[in-house]
Amino acid sequence: MAEEEPVYVIKIGEKEIEINEDTLKIIREYVHTPLSLEELARKLGLESWDEAYEFIKKIPAWIIWTPPSLWKYRVGWIKRREEHLK
Repeated sequence: MAEEEPVYVIKIGEKEIEINEDTLKIIREYVHTPLSLEELARKLGLESWDEAYEFIKKIPAWIIWTPPSLWKYRVGWIKRREEHLK
């Protein structure tokens, strides 16, 4: 089975962080709890708090506020929109 291409990726330096249900859960934990940037960096596999800060600055608000349970719907919507624009 072919692996699907990521729908949304945030690039931090040489690293690329795919937005999926797991990363959304981490992002929402950061937004809703007193999770430090150091802890966010560790959970996302980043090297330091300043990379986590860059990640938070680059991620669109609509993604931050999308519940993980709705992510699959959003992914389908994005894919349909891209196919329609081709």
